[in-house]
Amino acid sequence: MDSISTTTTPTSTTARDLVAGGFTLFVLALTLRLAFSLPAGFLALSAVLYAVQGALILRYWPGRKPFGWANRATLARSVIVLALIAWAPYLGGQPAPALWTYALLSLGALILDGVDGKVARATGSHSEFGARFDMELDALFILGLCLAVLALDKAGTWVLALGLMRYAFIAASLGFAWLNANLPDSFRRKTVCVWQVVTLMVAVIPIIPPAFASLTLGLALVLLAWSFFVDVRWLYQRRHNHDSAKP
Repeated sequence: MDSISTTTTPTSTTARDLVAGGFTLFVLALTLRLAFSLPAGFLALSAVLYAVQGALILRYWPGRKPFGWANRATLARSVIVLALIAWAPYLGGQPAPALWTYALLSLGALILDGVDGKVARATGSHSEFGARFDMELDALFILGLCLAVLALDKAGTWVLALGLMRYAFIAASLGFAWLNANLPDSFRRKTVCVWQVVTLMVAVIPIIPPAFASLTLGLALVLLAWSFFVDVRWLYQRRHNHDSAKP
């Protein structure tokens, strides 16, 4: 009688990673709900966000190889980020301990931002997918912080522009192909991004008054708009090079 051998495919291991991440998110979200009397909608929104993320990972991750430790580190960070995003709409009226917890979790997510890159370099597992996963999670983190600031009435609806500007750029690139060209590394772009995240994180701290938060976030918005303008102008000036490179 032939023995039946079972093989573990990269896709199945990725699915197990996603299940582990989903369970971790459930534990974190349930803990936060019980600790701060959050509504059931918080758990539901956390689940929906993670389900969408999981579907996108399975759609775009090349199943020829294992998920890798670098991507697992990004996935672990996403657990915190998605919980924060699901929590953001319910922050209004929350007690100070809840807001401090939100701020500390945000700080933890920011600290973990550099872990996946270090793991990728240490294990030689850098990939285009991993870089895009990390970048999209950063953008989602920023948008979630904008929602938190808005829910806390630390700034007006204009603060959402900090999180939506990148998505507007992506939407514009669908109609203008030259916007899809690669941009060179930029210290200016990285500095503006750091200022953007730091000002958003500071704004959610309970002791920060709305006037100070609005002032620093307004400056962040001006700097971000300027940075996007510089990049778009650079791409526009080289649009003919991009068009000639097409097959």
